[in-house]
Amino acid sequence: MINNITTMDLRPQMSVAKATPSVTSMSMPAILGFKTPQLKEKAILRVKKIKRGDNIVIPGEIDDDYVDIVEEEFEYKGKYSQYADNGGGGNFFVSKESPVLYTPRTYKRKTKYLKNCYIIDYIQAAKPKCGQGTEALKQLAEKAMFDSRAQGRIVTFSAPMMKEASPALFFYKLGFRFIDPKSNEVMEECLRNNMPDIPAQIGMMYLPKNRLNKLIHYGELF
Repeated sequence: MINNITTMDLRPQMSVAKATPSVTSMSMPAILGFKTPQLKEKAILRVKKIKRGDNIVIPGEIDDDYVDIVEEEFEYKGKYSQYADNGGGGNFFVSKESPVLYTPRTYKRKTKYLKNCYIIDYIQAAKPKCGQGTEALKQLAEKAMFDSRAQGRIVTFSAPMMKEASPALFFYKLGFRFIDPKSNEVMEECLRNNMPDIPAQIGMMYLPKNRLNKLIHYGELF
């Protein structure tokens, strides 16, 4: 870049300001240690919203904040048996040809239905182990935290696309936990032994509320 300065022509008939190159002008030196920042590539992240009305049942262990626990009544008719009630509280033997009398029974069961939340359907980084996936999840966690309906709830399903690529430990390090306690024990063992090959753990994972802020500030220096 050439720096121009303005000099004044002192001749009486040409009292006009003209821009002429300065003999002392020179190119500006490069600033040492400065590089033009490049646009950071982002991971591909597909997310969907789950509503409470979808009635998704959670069979494993999960924080109560993630579910509505509903006590429901079910009717169980049972299977035919060789014994039937004789009306007096006892049973009597009946043959296969004899009709078997039975009374349908009802019982109560507590069912856990998943509340409004975000579900990670797919995540892939252009360059593995460069922080792109982590950055994408941090942004999602912040979005979920300010969502009045989701209230920070995020779930995903650990399902490896290939045998050698399991996302389980990636999510686990960022705070996600399986709803199956045994799978969490496997992850802890992998971390303790620094295992290079991660077992292909398959199952539902969720982000506990007490780990939400840790994920948002993951990797930051204070």
